[in-house]
Amino acid sequence: MTHPTSRSIPRGAALLNDPAANKGTAFSAEERRALDLEGLLPPQIETLERQAERVFRHLDAKPNDLERYIYLSGLGDRNETLFYKVIMSDPARFVPIVYAPTLGAVCKAFSHLYRRPRGMYISLEHKGRIASVLRNWPERNVRFICVTTGGRILGLGDIGANGMGIPIGKLQLYTACGAVPPHTTLPIQLDIGTTNAALRADPLYLGLRREPPEQDELDAFVEEFVEAVQEVFPPCCIHFEDWKGTDAIRYLARYRDRVLCYNDDIQGTAAVTLAGLTTALQIIDAPLSEQKIVFFGAGSSGLGIADLLVRAMQREGLSESDARARITMMDKDGLLVASRTDLSEQQRPYARDEAPATDLLDVVDRVRPSILIGVSTAGGTFTQAVVERMSAINNRPIIFALSIPNAECTAEQAYTWSKGQALYAAGIQYPVVQMGEREFHPGQANNFYIFPGLGLATYATCPRHITDDIIIEAAHALADQVDLATRTRGRLFPPQDQIVEVEITSACRLAEYIFDHDMAHVERPDDIRKWIEGMIYTPAYKPIVLD
Repeated sequence: MTHPTSRSIPRGAALLNDPAANKGTAFSAEERRALDLEGLLPPQIETLERQAERVFRHLDAKPNDLERYIYLSGLGDRNETLFYKVIMSDPARFVPIVYAPTLGAVCKAFSHLYRRPRGMYISLEHKGRIASVLRNWPERNVRFICVTTGGRILGLGDIGANGMGIPIGKLQLYTACGAVPPHTTLPIQLDIGTTNAALRADPLYLGLRREPPEQDELDAFVEEFVEAVQEVFPPCCIHFEDWKGTDAIRYLARYRDRVLCYNDDIQGTAAVTLAGLTTALQIIDAPLSEQKIVFFGAGSSGLGIADLLVRAMQREGLSESDARARITMMDKDGLLVASRTDLSEQQRPYARDEAPATDLLDVVDRVRPSILIGVSTAGGTFTQAVVERMSAINNRPIIFALSIPNAECTAEQAYTWSKGQALYAAGIQYPVVQMGEREFHPGQANNFYIFPGLGLATYATCPRHITDDIIIEAAHALADQVDLATRTRGRLFPPQDQIVEVEITSACRLAEYIFDHDMAHVERPDDIRKWIEGMIYTPAYKPIVLD
């Protein structure tokens, strides 16, 4: 998608087909004459606000959010400014449509819904010439690439090239929530094949119809891709998204100190979880370093959260070993214990030297945790018995059911089974729960509270790397925006209708931290907030300079 200047502006029908430059019915009479648009548009000249009103009416007539997604997707293909005007007008309404949970249904049927590329597809067939393929993208100032293999999408498993909906949606939120200029973002599907035989047999499937390669071949392919990005888009941050768990952990470890990169499933999930826990612990007035935590789920997300919590506890004075001792992890095969032979290298530091256990309730009885975190992708696994036991052990049990799209327990279940004691968050947004005269506001521990603000700070300051300390600072920047009155009502995160302001405030705080620790590669301004506000994207039509 190009973002033309006055010297390269297309004309006539080509202009109406350029989503970055198109104004549709908002072109002035002078622009229509000068740009060969006369006769190609109806005579009425409209404002952006009037165009948005028409979009809202179309959306209200759609039968469900999947149809609304399809309509908005087409709008973005036609008129980028109008698309973002609509999305940014009411983030609480539209984020669940262009992102989770609707995006799960979109990805499942992505090949069937396909209209136009809206990003790049780099496949194994491009080995040896990835850099030249990347140069086919028309925009040179790419600052963020969100790249997936489709190996682990929203609890759907390996969906291969159908995963492209995720990078598209993530980068739309960089702009819609974080005000990052959209022309600086590039969604990429790294097509390595898929283990999903049903997809490979689907005549409409758009990806490679082959199994993924062996690890050595995959590593070489990813290495070429990362090096090609450095060559073609040198200031770019690579945002890894929804890779198979073992690959996600391995590539983050390999590249985090080499290039500017970030893994949202690991680091973003960890940051938003730490932010929610920080708020919950402020409510009960207790430090993180004194908590006992049980994880149900020990994949890349769970391990990423655990590692960040260890780092945060170390900042409170614990040793690394003492911090790890406060964390107990389970996966689908039970408790991580030293006697197991199937643990990964990343899981081993959390293995306990005790008897095996496969039942979550037994583990809760054994550990007596104050915090229960679900990242299992298995809905319904926080049973009534588990929640009731957590409530018997703690006056205010902290229960985070983070799996998307199916949480380990719903908000209504958590509040009902705990008799209103639980401090609860999920990966998706549940409605307010009414119990008698009491009203409960479940939190949404979703990464969109983190990555857009982190992206805006990265865009502004150009750090060489994104460190764990920056991720922890992002969590604290978010938690500090939940005021006392909001915490008193049990809310763990700021309201979604304020998300743009929240992200800009977080970005300013992160930029200050990056400057304070000499990690920025631009000169520090006198007024950081004014400086950042001067570079953010706002959806407005810009006058076209006519010859």
